[in-house]
Amino acid sequence: MSKSKLLVIAIIAAAITAFFVFDLKQYISLDYFQAQREAINATVATDPLRAGLLFFAIYTVATGLSLPGAAVLTLIAGAVFGLLWGTVIVSFASTIGATLAFLTSRFLLRDWVQQRFGDKLRPINEGVAREGAFYLFALRLVPVFPFVAINLLMGLTPIRTRTYFWVSQLGMFAGTIVYVYAGTQLGQFRVSPGLIGAFVLLGIFPLIAKKTLDTIKARKVYAAWKRPATFDRNLVVIGGGSAGLVSAYIAAAVKAKVALVEKHKMGGDCLNTGCVPSKALIKSAKLVATMKHATDYGLKNAQLDFDFAEVMERVQRVVGEIEPHDSIERYTKLGVECLTGEAKITTPWSVEITTAGGKQTLTTRGIIIAAGARPFVPPIPGIEETGFLTSDTLWDLRQLPKRLLVLGGGPIGCELTQCFARLGSQVTQVEMLPRLMIREDPEISDLVMQKFRAEGVNVLVNHKAQRFAIENGEKVLYCEHGGEAVRVEFDTLLCAVGRVANTTGYGLEELGIPVTKARTVEVNEFMQTKYPNILACGDVAGPYQFTHTAAHTAWYAAVNGLFSGYKKFRADFSVIPWATFTDPEVARVGLNETEAKEKNIPYEVTTYGIDDLDRAIADGNAHGLVKVLTVPGKDKILGATIAGEHAGDLITEFVSAMKHGIGLNKILGTIHIYPTMAEANKYVAGNWKRNHAPKGLLEWVEKFHAWRRG
Repeated sequence: MSKSKLLVIAIIAAAITAFFVFDLKQYISLDYFQAQREAINATVATDPLRAGLLFFAIYTVATGLSLPGAAVLTLIAGAVFGLLWGTVIVSFASTIGATLAFLTSRFLLRDWVQQRFGDKLRPINEGVAREGAFYLFALRLVPVFPFVAINLLMGLTPIRTRTYFWVSQLGMFAGTIVYVYAGTQLGQFRVSPGLIGAFVLLGIFPLIAKKTLDTIKARKVYAAWKRPATFDRNLVVIGGGSAGLVSAYIAAAVKAKVALVEKHKMGGDCLNTGCVPSKALIKSAKLVATMKHATDYGLKNAQLDFDFAEVMERVQRVVGEIEPHDSIERYTKLGVECLTGEAKITTPWSVEITTAGGKQTLTTRGIIIAAGARPFVPPIPGIEETGFLTSDTLWDLRQLPKRLLVLGGGPIGCELTQCFARLGSQVTQVEMLPRLMIREDPEISDLVMQKFRAEGVNVLVNHKAQRFAIENGEKVLYCEHGGEAVRVEFDTLLCAVGRVANTTGYGLEELGIPVTKARTVEVNEFMQTKYPNILACGDVAGPYQFTHTAAHTAWYAAVNGLFSGYKKFRADFSVIPWATFTDPEVARVGLNETEAKEKNIPYEVTTYGIDDLDRAIADGNAHGLVKVLTVPGKDKILGATIAGEHAGDLITEFVSAMKHGIGLNKILGTIHIYPTMAEANKYVAGNWKRNHAPKGLLEWVEKFHAWRRG
């Protein structure tokens, strides 16, 4: 650290130390002012300029050093100098002091903070560079965060000093007037309508300021558009998948007039190409795998004969049985107007819908974008020539691929890899990262990878796909592994490297609605886009791409789209569970150990091996584990991971516990039916309790029992 920085630190430390050692805070109090009121008023009357400059200096130093008492000084300014001059003095003194604190923070800390946390701070830096003045104005106008913290933290950002100064002065001006006015009433030291009004104004000012800020922002956003005098609908929902269906249902349930537009199939990916068909296929594949191990269950033999085409037809029958749950007929009866066609947002309050019968435009108070996502196909050379399937298109298969290449080691790739391997394909799975299911802890990934290899899957991790080719009639993938080329022959390619949100074709570009770096629609904590009446939910908005989180975000989008003028609800992502339906099944909620280490969050780990569980042994599924992270020394759950049979069902107990603040002690004290897989949750809680047993007390109790035996 440079000498100049050390000198600044020494001066600041000395000043702050003196403030507390000599108890200077007593002079910045209403009690002191009341006691010295006559003397202070006399001094001001004798030499108002000198008194004003002295007060200005005191106020500037106090705010510059971030000392407590700025609010009291503001009230005193009103009592001593009156509304006009009190406002002038405080406005400039507070802004100069805040800027000094800002510059001090920048001089001492910004370089170090940016060097150490630059990657994590990049989104903040970009936001400040783009709209820093507006962010600062909002923070100043609505005093939710302490101004001391704002001064110091903004110094770490790239906002310019000149911008910081004038925005701070402008943003604090309204609040300064309110506090100085309160001081003018307080100076009378008696209860009066003016004094009561001042304190009421102090209480409601943040609400008024926030409402004013929202109005200013809305006018800025909507300035280029003409708002209709009346509306055809309360809500128009674009997309009939999980998020769109839930949004429309909620709107209809509260008697809003809602239209739902779907251009393809109701139910979206989940019903038609995702969750439902994949779980039906998993069930058939699991039955095949179980029958192949009939001797493990005491059966001499079990004849296995199946046709892959019939398996795939069963998958479609399952989809057909569930389809009525998401049908136009059902939602029409629920009060939703269902339209089959393509939607395009033409203004913030209108949607053009193209159907088989022509075009129509609906005006609406609110719009919800629930356009979903699609499989991402990486631009690898040769992939178009060799051809590929995705999780959207493989359901048309009726002939089992002899040699299947699965590109991707995430949840979708892993589920389908195991299915096709169990049904008889020679499967090679290629993943560029060091292990499958990279979001899970290493030992969890290893359990899945070991099972895959035991079932004949050729798992190639740390293999980066370079190019596809057709050589002598053979389809080939060339990978890079450890600096060397690896050649993989295949008949059919399944591309499962993730999904990307659908953000084009329905008006986002024309309205200037931005998308994130993750290529999802940019929304705030209320699921609102750039235009507060246009919201997005589900896969198109993220941050998670699960059916259950789509429904979760849809609730917030619907209620905020209908009632945001009166009440808004901030989306809660604090407890998000998910599961990958491989064998062993993997489910998680909250933190795992890998994330806790990355985020430097203190934790303790408690595990229980499912190979010890009676029901798992009886069922022939004695493999896997329950792993729980807790706050060190406490039973508060930070996260849980389960690998084993029915993990997706078992994780629910931990989801409820985290949501409602229930710790491991209460899980341990809850009766679990014997023999069930759910007992694993109780036993991991028991292991935590055993690890935290009061050793000193137990030693004393042991002696007590020995004494009683005589």
